[in-house]
Amino acid sequence: MLTNLSRIIKFGLQRFWRNGWLSTVTIAIMFLALIVFGGINLFNVLAKTALFSIQERIDISVFFKKTTSEDEILKIQSVVKTLPEAKSIEYITADKALEIFKERYKDDETIAQAIEQSGENPLLASINIKAYDPKQYQVIASFLEGEEFKNAIERVSYDERNAKMIDRLVKIIDTTKLFGLSLTAFLTLVAVLITFTAIGLAIYSSRDEIAIIKLVGGTNFFTTGPYIIEGITYGLIAAILSTIIIWPLVYFASPYVKNFIPEMNLRQYFASHFFIILFQQILFGIVVGVTSSIIAVRRYLKV
Repeated sequence: MLTNLSRIIKFGLQRFWRNGWLSTVTIAIMFLALIVFGGINLFNVLAKTALFSIQERIDISVFFKKTTSEDEILKIQSVVKTLPEAKSIEYITADKALEIFKERYKDDETIAQAIEQSGENPLLASINIKAYDPKQYQVIASFLEGEEFKNAIERVSYDERNAKMIDRLVKIIDTTKLFGLSLTAFLTLVAVLITFTAIGLAIYSSRDEIAIIKLVGGTNFFTTGPYIIEGITYGLIAAILSTIIIWPLVYFASPYVKNFIPEMNLRQYFASHFFIILFQQILFGIVVGVTSSIIAVRRYLKV
């Protein structure tokens, strides 16, 4: 069994080298498909990180009147916690708000002097609410602007433009993903057709050899195996080459990505996930190669 397998691999590699330029073209098309495939995977990671980063900066700030007691604020906080849209709630007292304000503007002497001269805390107690989904902020804001909270709440601060910005970003990401997937599908189809043609030509050029193998009792596995190995070789080489090319592109793009998404270190992500990315590339390439080979074998060989 091992002897037959080694012979199949040997014959498959021999046929790969014999095809010459056709093998090069096949690998080139597979390479392009794998570059786009790898790019889409990295783009998905960037898109998720960007959305998470923006969503974490958005919240609803509910400011309470000076006359609202802490007990009332805590009761309202408890009510908001029961909302299915509320992910987290942070209560900030007026004193804590003043500390944060002073720390933020500690280098601005004008503001610091104005606060000292006022003699009282001009800031209000508040709660900051984060939602699970940006689309849910409007629901929370409408709830808090109801009549039952009118006497306790001074104002609800919610910038609807942030939610609209996220909606636009999601649409852009979805459109880009669709384009990338369409391009990958197209290049994959082209790669399958070219591999199919390459294997078909190899079968045609070896028709006399195949007939002799069948006459002397060669099994279907021994006859078709080399062509499957040839398809695997196409996919494996294309996958390795695409990963080698993606690596320097990632290192070059990483500083620019970090300017837009500070939380994302693309170099570090690629380095820590290198073997997973390589495995995905190899798996995709081999699946394309094997699928093309099987289709060609079934089409041109009566096995």
